Amino acid sequence: MMDRLIPLFGLGVLIAIAWLFSDARRRFPWHLVAWGLALQVLFCLLVLGVPALGIGGPLRFLFEAANNAINATIDFTLEGTRFMFGSLADTDQSGFIMAVQVLPTIVFIGSLMSVLYHLHIMQKITNFFAVIMQKTMRTSGAETLAAAANIFVGQTEAPLIIKPFVPSMTRSELLCVMIGGMANTAGGVMAAYVGLLRDRIPDIGGHLLTASILSAPAAILISKIIIPEREVPETFGRIPHEANRSPHANVIDAAASGASEGLMLALNVGAMLVAFIALMAMLNALLGQIGLWTGFEHWGQPLVPEALRVPGEPATLSLQMLLGWVFAPIAWVIGIPSQEVVLAGALLGEKTVLNEFVAYLHLSDLSGRLSDRSFIILSYALSGFANFSSIAIQIGGIAPLAPNRRGELARLGLRAVLGGALSTLMTAAVVSLFL
Repeated sequence: MMDRLIPLFGLGVLIAIAWLFSDARRRFPWHLVAWGLALQVLFCLLVLGVPALGIGGPLRFLFEAANNAINATIDFTLEGTRFMFGSLADTDQSGFIMAVQVLPTIVFIGSLMSVLYHLHIMQKITNFFAVIMQKTMRTSGAETLAAAANIFVGQTEAPLIIKPFVPSMTRSELLCVMIGGMANTAGGVMAAYVGLLRDRIPDIGGHLLTASILSAPAAILISKIIIPEREVPETFGRIPHEANRSPHANVIDAAASGASEGLMLALNVGAMLVAFIALMAMLNALLGQIGLWTGFEHWGQPLVPEALRVPGEPATLSLQMLLGWVFAPIAWVIGIPSQEVVLAGALLGEKTVLNEFVAYLHLSDLSGRLSDRSFIILSYALSGFANFSSIAIQIGGIAPLAPNRRGELARLGLRAVLGGALSTLMTAAVVSLFL
């Protein structure tokens, strides 16, 4: 029972943190917060049910269908990968190769999503979620549509859907768009995460899609606490359907363009992994040397969980250990058991300081050292682009749509990272209530 009360307390903590960073604390949006939480809880009950009690949701079949569809796309990608890379694509012969087994998924999903948008299939799904959120939370159509689009596309693609309205957006709307981008992941990257994690949790695809859906109302909720709306937005009370036109000539053009964009994203992900993992190794070497000078291997043993140690060697000072203790309280309030909070905190810290792909990669490596419940909760908490490098990515992606707002985008960057992190943590806390 206590495992369920802690994340309930955690929801209050996360909302309080957002309120502390609000620029208008007296304008707390009670109606919007209530509906934002209600939408998350309702969707969880409909799709997941209450697994802790063995009760399935009435729409559980949609969860399973989504999971099967994501797994199928990964298997389809494998056919193209085998054609291109031959025996390197066979893990039995060549072992796991990140660049071969995971990154090609981003290319295929990028192509597939582009085709689905050209055929107006994704627009119908996106509009469905946008209408529900806009009607209940009483937000503007443009910011709500961007939040809904972020369920399926990345933080620089979603603003393109509302391109005509970005220059005239209110400050509150602009932050909402930024937080929505940082609270979710692109479809291709999500599929890559599934490829990393599905051996441990077979239905992880359904969970990661659920995380993206829950993060949409969470992002709106958090953004409106941090900067409450004081003006009347241009699209208040309506969803701007004029932004739904496809830029592609036909399906083939859409598929080719999506594949090219997916390739650039895959190369970017690969480059970041090489750089950040190398940077982490360098920092750990430096911290390890500091540990030797200070005798950490003697007095610091109790501070390092077994899961963060190299088997057969004494505990050393490391970035993961430091991040683990800093983020351990956050891990605890979202429902991670006390014996696993330092390990979970290390992953949450890696996601914020480095990026989410590094954290997911290490989550897959540590799967045998976490309970299934903690593993699933962390898969929700790590979902999203809320890290410092995303500030530059969003400025580069959104500023060309509204050059007059570049300075404002830069000033809102740190708040967007905070808001995106709080949004994903909120989805993890909501889900842990029922697991």
